[in-house]
Amino acid sequence: MAVAAPPAPVPSPPAAKPPPPVSAPPALKPAPPPRAGVLRDVGTVRRDSIHATAWTTTGMAKVQGDVDVGSGTTTGLVSVGGKLSADAFRAKGTLEVAGPTDVRELLRVDGTVHLQAAVHAGTLEARGTLRSPADVRVDRGLTVMGMFEAPSAHVGLFDLTGTAEIPGDLDALLSVRARFRGDSTLGAIRAKSVVLSGPPTALLPTLFRKVFGGSAHVRVDRIEADSVELAAVEVEFVHAKEIVLGAGAVVREVEGTIVRRHPSSRVGPESKSRPPHGLTR
Repeated sequence: MAVAAPPAPVPSPPAAKPPPPVSAPPALKPAPPPRAGVLRDVGTVRRDSIHATAWTTTGMAKVQGDVDVGSGTTTGLVSVGGKLSADAFRAKGTLEVAGPTDVRELLRVDGTVHLQAAVHAGTLEARGTLRSPADVRVDRGLTVMGMFEAPSAHVGLFDLTGTAEIPGDLDALLSVRARFRGDSTLGAIRAKSVVLSGPPTALLPTLFRKVFGGSAHVRVDRIEADSVELAAVEVEFVHAKEIVLGAGAVVREVEGTIVRRHPSSRVGPESKSRPPHGLTR
């Protein structure tokens, strides 16, 4: 009598992989305490940081870290090693900020200002020299009387009397108005309305400028707007519904309608060649 073979063993299911460890949520950075207190500094002062309702300083102040105030008023030489945060801030003299600058309402500066990181303000009014190696953003108006240098600017409106170096974009929700007083270079300007007038010396005869040194000029790569008005500036490309070319305006390429044009303005490419031997221009 045959004996039945024992049943083959049933393989056990593979062991389930243990669930991955649950990582703890990142710890939330505690909110800073409410601003409190009023600081008044006079003379030469050094502080680690400032966190106050108001700060006033006259003289020379050096802050190693951040400045966080409701309102600030500085007169003299002030250096901030960290971030500058304020609801409103006024500086007269020299102001240097190594970290970002964020002023929710009015930032008013008078003198020499070096903002070495990104800049944001509700409204910015500058008289003197304002330099930033990073983008400048202003919710409402940026007004400059003097020199303005930044890689780009995004503003509500832009109003300049002086000189500007903006190699990137100058974007304005409303208007760009500039009365240039010296050599200036701008990349692309975008706004609803653009009005640019070059330095008065640009309108003088070429020989007069060579003799007396009035060689300042303004150059813009591109303008896109609804209306554009130019005088004594040189623009590579203009795209607008209505274009007014005043005295001394030079535009290489135009897309739009020229509604008014001064006889001294020029439109189209320009070729420059050396004069024949014995002749001068």
